[in-house]
Amino acid sequence: MNKIQMVDLKGQYESIKETVNNSIQEVLDTTTYINGPQVHSFQKNLEDYLDCKHVIPCANGTDALQIAMMGLGLQPGDEVITADFTFAATVEVIALLQLTPVLVDVEPDTFNISIEAIKKAITPKTKAIVPVHLFGQAADMEEIMALAKEHNLYVIEDNAQAIGANYKYADGSKKKAGVIGHVASTSFFPSKNLGCYGDGGAIFTNDDALAHTLRGIVNHGMYVRYHHDVVGVNSRLDSIQAAVLNAKLPHLDNYNKARQEAAAKYTNALSNHPNIVTPFVKGDTDSHVFHQYTLRIVNANRDGLMQHLLEKGIPCAIYYPIPLHSQKAYADSRYNESDFPVTNQLVKEVISLPMHTELDDEQIAFITGSILEFLK
Repeated sequence: MNKIQMVDLKGQYESIKETVNNSIQEVLDTTTYINGPQVHSFQKNLEDYLDCKHVIPCANGTDALQIAMMGLGLQPGDEVITADFTFAATVEVIALLQLTPVLVDVEPDTFNISIEAIKKAITPKTKAIVPVHLFGQAADMEEIMALAKEHNLYVIEDNAQAIGANYKYADGSKKKAGVIGHVASTSFFPSKNLGCYGDGGAIFTNDDALAHTLRGIVNHGMYVRYHHDVVGVNSRLDSIQAAVLNAKLPHLDNYNKARQEAAAKYTNALSNHPNIVTPFVKGDTDSHVFHQYTLRIVNANRDGLMQHLLEKGIPCAIYYPIPLHSQKAYADSRYNESDFPVTNQLVKEVISLPMHTELDDEQIAFITGSILEFLK
């Protein structure tokens, strides 16, 4: 059996090595390292894939979130509602812009932001909602957009973990995650479902005026060289990373399918155990692209299981061990522990297993067998 990786980037690279190498060599030959033709080509290809009017590439996913908020003209003190159970980047940029983060609880099945918690958190100061499509599954965007319309709020999708996922509306129609809200951000960190070989990110929107503003912000506020029309930042996707992403984008649906198939095998092996709650998929199978495959270990020793797996050479991780409301940087007297019953329980129970495009049946059988061995 091949060594089990949490994310097997080398195995994936080997399958597309010639295309990637040729794409990188083209950048080296043309020496257009910033805003070269590869960046523009990738932008157009991703717009077509997502059915999105505007993709604005940038340097990383955190920048993408920050620039999206800058483009909306949010002002210091404006309240922005987001999920307590997620990576810190989501709340980090809210705080950096001197906005007021309002953390709320999540749903126990999807781990995504709770609609009822959002409703309770809206105040006259609320200006935006940031749903995080956690672990690869879109939040309940139809409900969120209805709430946003009712209260005149912006919706900024954090799509760093769910690129390629399809959100299904009540009428059966579908849209890609990331093109439903007013604006969205994504990350192309190497371990993402669509990852480059360094840092990279992008912003999505169907709003022409907003897209124009965002394009200025990512490039020092310039539309014409040395004419700074808006306050901007330096956040550009370099041509080599765009070349890698262009080589990988045609494979994204197959990559996601491979993850979904691996997830189904995990679930088939583990779903009948009384101490294991396997991931819940809301909607059709294409609604979850399994950036992570995350179990809940209930009434059992989650940390002991983690140590057992590591001792057997099986990588695993806890995403996320500390709620954002408990982090020193984001602690606030407004929060009560009773506001976060689901998040506070999840951090004690969740464990994420290896998940990538190269997992094979032998590896999955060894991983699931080792879990069942510990929990027998």
